[in-house]
Amino acid sequence: MCGFAGFTGLDLPATRDQCESVLDSMGHAILHRGPDAGGVWFDGELRLGLIHRRLSIIDLSELGAQPMASESGRYVISFNGEIYNFRNLKAELESAGARFRGHSDTEVMLAAFEAWGVEQALARFNGMFAFALVDRSQRKLYLARDRMGEKPLYYGWQGRTFLFGSELKALTCHPSWKGEVNRSALPLLLRHNLIPAPHTIYSGIHKLLPASFISLDLEHLVPGELPESSRYWRLEDQFGDGPDWTLEGASSHLETLLEEVVGDQMVSDVPLGAFLSGGVDSSTIVALMQKQASQPVRTFSIGFNEEGFNEAVHAAAVASHLGTDHTELYVTEQNAMDLIPRLPQIYDEPFADSSQLPTYLVSQMTRKHVTVALSGDGGDELFCGYTRYPNMLRGWQRRGSLGSRLKGLSGRLPSGVTAQAIRALVPSQRRRSTEAIRFRLARAKAIASAQSLSEFYRQSVSFWPNPAMALVASREGRYGLTDPLPDQVPDNDLKTLMWRDLNWYLPDDILTKVDRAAMACSLETRIPMLDHRVVSFAMGLPAAINMQGNIGKQVLRSVLYRHVPRELIDRPKQGFAVPVAVWLRGSLREWAEDLLNPTRLREQGYFKPDMVRQIWREHLAGWEEYSSLLWGILMFQAWLKEQRECIGTGEIDEYAR
Repeated sequence: MCGFAGFTGLDLPATRDQCESVLDSMGHAILHRGPDAGGVWFDGELRLGLIHRRLSIIDLSELGAQPMASESGRYVISFNGEIYNFRNLKAELESAGARFRGHSDTEVMLAAFEAWGVEQALARFNGMFAFALVDRSQRKLYLARDRMGEKPLYYGWQGRTFLFGSELKALTCHPSWKGEVNRSALPLLLRHNLIPAPHTIYSGIHKLLPASFISLDLEHLVPGELPESSRYWRLEDQFGDGPDWTLEGASSHLETLLEEVVGDQMVSDVPLGAFLSGGVDSSTIVALMQKQASQPVRTFSIGFNEEGFNEAVHAAAVASHLGTDHTELYVTEQNAMDLIPRLPQIYDEPFADSSQLPTYLVSQMTRKHVTVALSGDGGDELFCGYTRYPNMLRGWQRRGSLGSRLKGLSGRLPSGVTAQAIRALVPSQRRRSTEAIRFRLARAKAIASAQSLSEFYRQSVSFWPNPAMALVASREGRYGLTDPLPDQVPDNDLKTLMWRDLNWYLPDDILTKVDRAAMACSLETRIPMLDHRVVSFAMGLPAAINMQGNIGKQVLRSVLYRHVPRELIDRPKQGFAVPVAVWLRGSLREWAEDLLNPTRLREQGYFKPDMVRQIWREHLAGWEEYSSLLWGILMFQAWLKEQRECIGTGEIDEYAR
């Protein structure tokens, strides 16, 4: 696991030394991704430079250092991630005449590009990765990202300079950086508490989509013009008519497959362990690790003292049964207070999944003991594990009754609608404030008006049903939940929800959260569930085989029950929840009050102060639980404060003017 960055363009620093100095600055910004070593490569003729920061995992020698050139010198790469099947690829390449100096997967990648070309090599790689590859012969720059989006890659034009890198903070170090706020990202932030790909918080800067690559012609650069991305693998193509599985047969096949994948991902030249929550996914991964390990696997979990949020006791029980070497940490409000000021630095843009807090803290604890940790992420999306799936399908089937109650209202909430009229329409809300009733009615109208399951789902998982309620300006961009459903997705409601989550929620929330939190601690995370062979198997299963009433993941559960007793696993799904609602009324109140100061909000010009202050007051009073709505705004405000303290300006972006 590492980090990289680079630039090309028409306006570069005047001398080679100045270019390399800029690259050094960009690399220093992502030092946490690669604290072990760093390297710079600059080609004056191509007007292109690369920086690499290395976290040594495989082949700790200098022969694994990057940027690395291929044997012929045609290709130069800066690479972040791991290629798990590099040994098999190496053997195949050696049989065809390739020669290798070291034992790194990076050298194997370069040989694969030489032998098969970029796109065919990409299709052969099994791993998590993002990379920048220079083809010196064809004078092209390739940027590529792994199939499921485990590793990040940002790119875009700033003036006459094209920038790219593993994290936004590296790009901000270039002298061409402008850093104007992308207003079209704000509605998406309020809707989902994250900024989905391809958008970022900065104008002109994009996230490369998973399973995609772009090719930039270095001979014909046009500032502001971006090449279209290409796909080398498609998730929707993994749906298909597989065998007529029984639950027992599917579970046996999955166990064999996962055992092989876990074994591949346990290969490391540095200490390795695993996150363990005590849930189905992480417990399955740890059970299969322990089955193959010659000594107790190091496992790590996080807990809370607040009732209803603590899974550490379950993790400890599973660890005891499996015989792992287990370590746990209980999170306090003070832990959160100490961490929150760092969140804008860790995530680079507003990111408001509050489980970012325990994810960072468990990563920090884990890094004290190991350098690599396996995770159980992906199981919910692949095996129908979310309780919202059956709830969503029932709601979709009953949407007509809600629509009839709302019939007769105009397409928006008119200011003249009185509290009494709203209460008459929604009797169960009689004791709520007028604003709370308006808000809930807006949500109900948005859900009831959905014309497709995808839109129904999008509205149902939105925190703000209409982000314009809180924003001064609102232009909502397209993203994974608004893209058309591909023809390859079967005509099955569960499959539709799975595809939607795998395309936006998994990469834009779960994988973003884990990568930034872990890499901020210089910890590499690996996710066996997202091996493309597991993904293809899961997508080919009949949707019904995973559901038993309202309980999903039946195939995965069946695997786990062979290693861990049911009574240690079967309980209501809890998730990585955090008591933010309580903290905002307690130790975080002063911090939040400062960021939500009405004068500050008015001068910044992004949010409507009256609406924000209203939901803040109602949350503090305990009338409503608005922590999810507030957290997105608070993360933006904290990020904006950090930006302005760094650049020393209070300038409003061009759109606001």
